[in-house]
Amino acid sequence: MGTARRVAWANLFARAVLSIRTATVKERARSRQDVDSGHRPLAHKAHLFNGTRMRTTRRAIQLGFLLLTLGGVFVFRGNAERWCPFGGIEALYTYVKEGNLACSLAVSNFYILAAVVLMTLLLRRAFCAYMCPIGTISEWLQRCAAKVGVRPFRVPPSLDRSLSVLKYTVLAIILYFTYTTAELVFRGYDPCYALISRHGEDITFWAYVVAGIIVIGSLVLTLPFCRWLCPLAAVLNPVSRVGLARVRRDGEACLDCGDCAAACPMDIPVDKVEQVTAARCLSCLSCVDVCPARSDGAMTWGPPPWLGRRWSNGVLVGILLSCTAVAVMASYVFPLPSFVKTRGQAPEVTAAVDLDITGLTCRGTANLLVYFLERDDEFELKGYLKLEAWPGPGAAPARVTFDPSQSSEAAVKQAITEPYYDALGGLWRFSPFVIKGYDPLGIDEDATEEGGAQDDVVEEEAAEEYGTAGG
Repeated sequence: MGTARRVAWANLFARAVLSIRTATVKERARSRQDVDSGHRPLAHKAHLFNGTRMRTTRRAIQLGFLLLTLGGVFVFRGNAERWCPFGGIEALYTYVKEGNLACSLAVSNFYILAAVVLMTLLLRRAFCAYMCPIGTISEWLQRCAAKVGVRPFRVPPSLDRSLSVLKYTVLAIILYFTYTTAELVFRGYDPCYALISRHGEDITFWAYVVAGIIVIGSLVLTLPFCRWLCPLAAVLNPVSRVGLARVRRDGEACLDCGDCAAACPMDIPVDKVEQVTAARCLSCLSCVDVCPARSDGAMTWGPPPWLGRRWSNGVLVGILLSCTAVAVMASYVFPLPSFVKTRGQAPEVTAAVDLDITGLTCRGTANLLVYFLERDDEFELKGYLKLEAWPGPGAAPARVTFDPSQSSEAAVKQAITEPYYDALGGLWRFSPFVIKGYDPLGIDEDATEEGGAQDDVVEEEAAEEYGTAGG
């Protein structure tokens, strides 16, 4: 009797489970029909509001960084090249090997590069989708084209994979010629530099050709430069491959509508994977935005499970802005020298003098300063010598470290400012440098100003006495 009762209860439980599963399958089938017919459930309408808000937030961030770049370049006449993360890649080898940077770059390139790498470790290639001006302009051009009926051409996956290799070739060519010549050889062809340089003197016709190709390509293709040609993307892809944040798809809640894959600007087959771990993922969240079952957990975004289930969109925005702010502050709080030259081995005891030098504008003039410091005439500085400089307009800071047993602060200043007879060239080389607060003639500045005022009075009196005023 007991056995028959247990069998009856088991059959009842099995029927209940079967009825629940049947109801679930029917409900999902109705949801698919709603999707296919263009009708969305009420929960999806609420989701659409949230998705639109995220798209609006991303566009606001894109607009903000684009205006910041254009305003800094064209309104404040700043050097935006010093904040380009790829500049840090171009300058890294020369800085490590020789201790100096190209004139247009600065250590801020390293700080912003570190910030972008950190963003990529946390968010994958979010920099490309939210902050890069070329990515923003390319995306907006394609959106404008779509509004007038121009649909983007979908590149076949096999061709997409082949074209994706091009950016690594571009990166290798740029770095080879940059590192072997110690010059920014890519500048003359860089469409981004054409935008931020106010038509710089080293811009070539080909920069505008490349920019024109990107503009035309962006009208019929989705992010062609970002997907296939960008050298920074080639640098970030290996980092993005191990990025923490990822889009996750719940197969049970998924309606298999394919909207997520269709919305992806990088043509990632989001509807075929459980987690989006592709290196080219931009964390734009377009796939999550368009998911009709997002409210049911079909599409989520966040870290691996061991760090939590999901992140809010505010986390993404906060990480982007925080990394950028920290990089900017670090460049001012920890201003590493952009030019370093060392001669000899440092003794146990050294001395240093901090100077503000007018005429120290770039790497070329910094090398000229080294030429004067390493002179071999009566103003020669013997022993250990190290120059750390921050070339720039106006009075640029520099620090000279020396052996106090063989040189002095006064000797350093004399070596910088005194004329130097080049015996090999048979000519005098006059120093273009002026040290702020240093008067090689030993005349006090206050006395000079007072004496100048007295001379003016004497000249006026002489003019009145001899009747030469105004003559």
